[in-house]
Amino acid sequence: MRFPLAALLLTGLAFSAAAQPAAPSDTDSVNTAPRTGLVPLATRAAAQAQGSKSFGQLGKSGRLSLLPIPVLFYQAETGFGYGLGALLSGRFSDDTLTRPSNARLQYWTTQKGQSLLQLVHSVYTPGEKFYLNGEISAYDILLYYYGKGPNSLSADESETNYNLFIINQRLQKQIAPKLFFGAQYRFTSISKLDVPGNNLDNNRPNIFYTEPRMTERERQNTRVSGLGPVISYDTRDVPLAAFKGNLLDFGVTFNGTGLGSDYRFVRYQLDARHFQPLGSNRTILAAQFLGQFHTGDVPFRELAGIGANLGGTLYNNANLLRGIYEQRFRDRQMIMFQAEIRQKLFPNGGKVLSRFDAAVFGGVGNVNNYIDKFALKDTKYAGGAGIRFNFIRRDRVNLRLDYAGGTGSSPGILFAIGEAF
Repeated sequence: MRFPLAALLLTGLAFSAAAQPAAPSDTDSVNTAPRTGLVPLATRAAAQAQGSKSFGQLGKSGRLSLLPIPVLFYQAETGFGYGLGALLSGRFSDDTLTRPSNARLQYWTTQKGQSLLQLVHSVYTPGEKFYLNGEISAYDILLYYYGKGPNSLSADESETNYNLFIINQRLQKQIAPKLFFGAQYRFTSISKLDVPGNNLDNNRPNIFYTEPRMTERERQNTRVSGLGPVISYDTRDVPLAAFKGNLLDFGVTFNGTGLGSDYRFVRYQLDARHFQPLGSNRTILAAQFLGQFHTGDVPFRELAGIGANLGGTLYNNANLLRGIYEQRFRDRQMIMFQAEIRQKLFPNGGKVLSRFDAAVFGGVGNVNNYIDKFALKDTKYAGGAGIRFNFIRRDRVNLRLDYAGGTGSSPGILFAIGEAF
């Protein structure tokens, strides 16, 4: 769980915001076709000639923005962390019906030697003929491990250190309006496992070594490689921060030795999201259901996890139950529901204040080894509130600062680019 130094991290955002390109009012639809027929061609040409590009804009048309973002945080297990990120956002064509694409590159390191180098991208080609979504991530990571199942104990909190490398790529073609079909490949590798003999309090053995369901093979370097079909029906107006629309996404990933995997298992995932204004676009209801289910032999790092902030493309770039520590509860089967109210704070507040929003959120979820063993008493809860800063207003790229807490975890602050889902 990351604890950012918010005052330092947000320094200069007001300056950047003032330099950003103008955007339609939030009460307007971003996907409304431009009314070019109402403006004489000569008038438009003169206006374009007189206009100047804003800070960070690329190309003659200024459809793309490239902006640096500092990274600065603190967490108990790693100490201070610092680094730099860059965000590329915009459209790759003049067609305003094509939704904005984005790519994020970040690097950070910590006082205790952990690090991350990551590239995440979501790209719509012109006319949305193809949708590409993926990541390449290289972690040197320290995470607490509590064991498998819905009843893992906080007293078993134990350190695990390892290198984690991920390649995840989707390629989908639009086969009908807003309906995409294609394939997903995912590769993960764990190496250089370094796990202390005792738990964090040094009063019992590390649960990583004593848990009955943990196999000796899982305690070694592991590669997982899988490929499978994916289908998505996506009517969201702007995927990074939707005001309206739905997402229904289903995928199956077959992991096996023929693809270079050390484990054979199948992953099924259903992701359903709904977004709608409550009265106007100043208040947005967002809701998500996600279920992930496995058959076969699944290593600990590939189990479905409640409390996912580093899940990346595994969960379609969603954070699951903010406030619960990363994969605090994990098992072969998982279901989760979360909802959020997003509220514009100062719609008439001028260039800077109008960019601030607020949100309140909450969710429930459960994990188990078997689907038919889910129990109401094992339900996990999480919730919190936060603020948003519309960093690139044209494409609704928000910087998010949340305070959240949940079952089995201490409350904390999380900072990220983009909404949680």
